[in-house]
Amino acid sequence: MARQTNAAPVIIKRKKVVAGGGHHGGAWKVAYADFVTAMMAFFMLMWLLNATTEKQRKGIADYFSPTIPLSRISGGGDGNFGGDSVFSEEQIAQNGTGASSVRPTKERQAVGQTGADPKDEAAAKLEAEAMAKVEERLMGLGGESMVSVEAQRHIVTRVTDEGIIVEVFDLEGEPLFTPGDEEPSPVLVEIAGVLSEVFGLVKNGVAVDGYIRALPEVLRKNPAWELSTARAMRMREVLETAGLAPERIQRVTGHADREPAVQNPMAVRNNRLEIVLLRSGKSGGAR
Repeated sequence: MARQTNAAPVIIKRKKVVAGGGHHGGAWKVAYADFVTAMMAFFMLMWLLNATTEKQRKGIADYFSPTIPLSRISGGGDGNFGGDSVFSEEQIAQNGTGASSVRPTKERQAVGQTGADPKDEAAAKLEAEAMAKVEERLMGLGGESMVSVEAQRHIVTRVTDEGIIVEVFDLEGEPLFTPGDEEPSPVLVEIAGVLSEVFGLVKNGVAVDGYIRALPEVLRKNPAWELSTARAMRMREVLETAGLAPERIQRVTGHADREPAVQNPMAVRNNRLEIVLLRSGKSGGAR
């Protein structure tokens, strides 16, 4: 058989196939995970800064950086050396030896967990209970109020660091004083009688502050200071007439229209008196 000379040559192409597509490494995954973790921590930090108070933030910071106070003369243990455990809040804080000398004076000794004399704490607790009883009797929190319904509409009480503040204020069409004068109305005389009786449950001092609403600026002479002071003085006289001992009055002040109770400075609600049953140690000085 004759050989075919014009046949096309046979070309064999070999293609190299790599299974699995190759390996590119996983370092990027680790870096991405670190980035996500850092972002989560950053946003958590920003949330904590926005959602907590300064006191709470200080507590969180102290938690992550604890410090252990050591007494200079404490052995730090309760064994043969007779020291106190540094981890016991009931030991170093109360034994009175956390001062700067081996035999500290009474003034330089530690005074306990709260930093106050236990006798003072007991007295403060008794005073708080007495003041709570005063507020309860005045507003009828435990039953019937000593104040009539008409008079009670003029009264708001609140407890502050200074003491119990009994705020007595004007209502629309029902003033506590004759307009423009310091002559008290019958309802104010009733309130003063009740306050004198209730304040008799304790021996704390009393302060009287007078306020009035803002008057038109067109007045040639603004009587705000004189009128607020005169009304506070008149309230003092009414309280003393009702039976409050004069020596218990620690302060009588007129504040004019400088501290309005509501946003509108000319509202009748700003015509008011604040009778303060002072806590012990409060001299009744300027607030």
